[in-house]
Amino acid sequence: MMKTYTYWFDLPMYSLVPYISSRLLLECDFEVEAANAQQMDALIAAEPRLRGRVYIPTVYPELSSKRVMTAEWIEGVRLWDKTAITSPWRGPSTGSPGVTTPLSAPATIPANSPPRSASSKTPSLKPDRTTELLGPRSTSGLGLSLKEVMTTMLDLFSAQTFLWGLVHCDPHPGNILLRRLPSGSAQLVLLDHGLYVALEPDFRLQYATFWRALLAFDNKTLQKITAEWGVSQPDLFASATLMRPYTGGDQSTARALTKSLEGATPGERHFAAQNRMRAGIRAVLSDETKWPRELVFLARNMRIVQGNNQFLGSPVNRVRIMGMWASEAVAEGGEGGGWWGHVRLRVGILGSDVLWWVARGKQLVWGGKGMEEELERGMRGIAGDALGVEVAEVEGGIFGG
Repeated sequence: MMKTYTYWFDLPMYSLVPYISSRLLLECDFEVEAANAQQMDALIAAEPRLRGRVYIPTVYPELSSKRVMTAEWIEGVRLWDKTAITSPWRGPSTGSPGVTTPLSAPATIPANSPPRSASSKTPSLKPDRTTELLGPRSTSGLGLSLKEVMTTMLDLFSAQTFLWGLVHCDPHPGNILLRRLPSGSAQLVLLDHGLYVALEPDFRLQYATFWRALLAFDNKTLQKITAEWGVSQPDLFASATLMRPYTGGDQSTARALTKSLEGATPGERHFAAQNRMRAGIRAVLSDETKWPRELVFLARNMRIVQGNNQFLGSPVNRVRIMGMWASEAVAEGGEGGGWWGHVRLRVGILGSDVLWWVARGKQLVWGGKGMEEELERGMRGIAGDALGVEVAEVEGGIFGG
């Protein structure tokens, strides 16, 4: 496929193949997946803001190999089951799934077995499920807040990206379970740790700086970083990163590409649209030798996380949460940008808050999925105006199909 894009459509994409292929092959090695899971568990345990809010199932090394991985059984509710997540909690006696016992004894392993270690003497890896759990679906839900659920998810993946440099790149709803803690709070259970990317410290800090600059409308920093990445059009790349139209740049490429359609016949418009698409991709991949390969999977992670937020009705301002974590990473790296940079960042975050609240108001009055739906509509406009790509609106975001 990449050869087709490269040789038939003159798009510089084939050089991405070795990196993408190597990541996908690692996903088939369950020893790698087990190591990723254990490393992520340790990182979460060391971060007070995530400890207890996120859970990684225990892996049993003595029952695992490259071809087989044995892990702890988890009872939980899938992210796509909004009804079960939000329906009123009526207590564990109703057989509601996804209820944890105290963290010292996970609900999925008998209480008398080792809670966070693998032992060959563990009496049962799969719990003795009651008839009630195996029977018809309970009318009880978890009684959780979608805002709390999505905040936890964004805190987790922001920490992975900006603080730890170890990023889970397949966070679709099938890989996320939700449980209710005894306190009534939500706990996110993250599954499937095969597809990860590790970011070098310098690139991790550079990427966090890029995100901070997006919110502060620091175009000088954006241009500097994107030039180092071989990107000749920062505006288009900024929009693709934010998953929303970036309005802080000069939009020169978009205007030049759009101008090619003025006064064109339908046939000429179709040909011009193809040329715009090629020109737009070349603007993003102007020097493919410099382009960080990790951006392929970072973009995948962020698009899926955005889709999760959209699917749940945009209960949180995704841009704000990610921007704050990115800013923290930049500050820890000693590149705070001074007081003026901090003021610009706060103004940018305030602007995103205003956008979120306006979208929230429209959502409450007229329905819809809130801010993410508004942003996706804007991205469809960019795809059409700047790249000549018509993107169909899909009910339910990326999960509608």
